[in-house]
Amino acid sequence: MSRREEKRHYLLSDSEHSRESGDLDQRLAALLGAKMHGIAFSAYTEGQKPGDPLSVEQIARRMAILAPHFNWIRSFSVTAGNELIPRVAKEHGLKTLVGAWLGTDPEKNRQEIENLIALAEEGLVDVAAVGNEVLYREDLTEAELLDFMAEARERLPADVPMGYVDAYYEFEDRPAVTAACDVLLSNCYPFWEGCAHPYAILYMQDMFRRLQKVAEGKRIIISETGWPSAGGSFYGAESSPQGAYLYFLKAMEWAASENIEMFYFASFDEAWKVSGEAGEGDVGAHWGLWDKDERFKYASSL
Repeated sequence: MSRREEKRHYLLSDSEHSRESGDLDQRLAALLGAKMHGIAFSAYTEGQKPGDPLSVEQIARRMAILAPHFNWIRSFSVTAGNELIPRVAKEHGLKTLVGAWLGTDPEKNRQEIENLIALAEEGLVDVAAVGNEVLYREDLTEAELLDFMAEARERLPADVPMGYVDAYYEFEDRPAVTAACDVLLSNCYPFWEGCAHPYAILYMQDMFRRLQKVAEGKRIIISETGWPSAGGSFYGAESSPQGAYLYFLKAMEWAASENIEMFYFASFDEAWKVSGEAGEGDVGAHWGLWDKDERFKYASSL
């Protein structure tokens, strides 16, 4: 059983009352108008999957939708067209959290590291992420990951902070990885720990506080958090349009009020996440704020 499975919360309530103060659409307008910190960029359109080539045109079309509402973009890979994302983001005035996707293929890993460093040397990387949940997936050993991180830190420009992305508890359990990071990049998902919606924001805040205890003053970025709008349940966590809307509002309002750097997951729905490497089941296709046809889900005005 994985650590994530062990940490599922069976926090259930009789009903999920949405006694929210203020008008939801007004709160949404305030968030979008003020610009939120960041969002995970969903590059793949219907019928595409990781490894399929991406075009500048499709990246630019989606970037133009997001740029008025966010200050940062997070990307996950720097190969197969993903290396175009940071450049297009900069053209739209956005800062970039750029990831090198590491896995089990040594050749692909090498290309990811080389491309990440090259983009950083061009000034296209504001924060560099070396790997995403490779320890959770067990794609690399901790020692192998640390070698990649050390190389990246040595070769990246000195003014580009470097970190690793994983679930919050990995930074508790792996002090050597935490120590190797300039910045802790943590994925915080109450949904994937089976937390019922009424308690989800409190639980996500607790994840952040736990990170603070091990960070020793280092910068912390919530690199992913979100709630699916459809696709079923995961133990006590139920997907729904209302639940996703409320989680988005409350998460981003909290981040803004506490000056916390948070990247919401995700920008657009992507069907490939249902199966394949992601293997999330039906909920995998429903994490976006915009649907697969690039229509905003939660207000008719966008």
